[in-house]
Amino acid sequence: MFSRFLKKDLKKTQVAPAAEAEVRVLFICMGNICRSPVAEGVFRRVLEGAGLSEKVHVDSAGTHSYHIGAPPDTRSQATALRRGLDLSGLRARRVTVADFAEFDYLLAMDRDNLRDLLELCEDSALSNRVQLFLDFAPHLPEREVPDPYYGGADGFDRVMDLVEEAAQGLLAHLRQQHRW
Repeated sequence: MFSRFLKKDLKKTQVAPAAEAEVRVLFICMGNICRSPVAEGVFRRVLEGAGLSEKVHVDSAGTHSYHIGAPPDTRSQATALRRGLDLSGLRARRVTVADFAEFDYLLAMDRDNLRDLLELCEDSALSNRVQLFLDFAPHLPEREVPDPYYGGADGFDRVMDLVEEAAQGLLAHLRQQHRW
């Protein structure tokens, strides 16, 4: 779907600083090395293609601290590179309590991470910011982006397919909500 775009190096991609952005989006999976960095990279590219990079701050995090400071899984990077997207500049971090106030959208890849986020959220007024990422792709039969970590290469391709679909839905939602 996105093969028409040139390879993007996320180290050089313009990203709206959080303080200057109109909207802040955080993608979350368990370790922040497979699904959420793919979502971060794909959504940055979608925003850039739509000319909205300066309006939206995008980041990713994990609910667990297994891989803090690590780059995305090599299989995620390879899958992304085959579709023209370089994730090598991203580094894993753990979601923090402050993220609930800083980000407008905290998008979990699956129900386990959704549950972990809701448990971490200390302010019930902010819990409405937490939802499943695939809620933005209601036409898909899946409601969760499956964790490909213990599987083969086809699992990483499926993650990329789901993320690309949901990223388009999220873009459409933001355009409608913010009249961009």
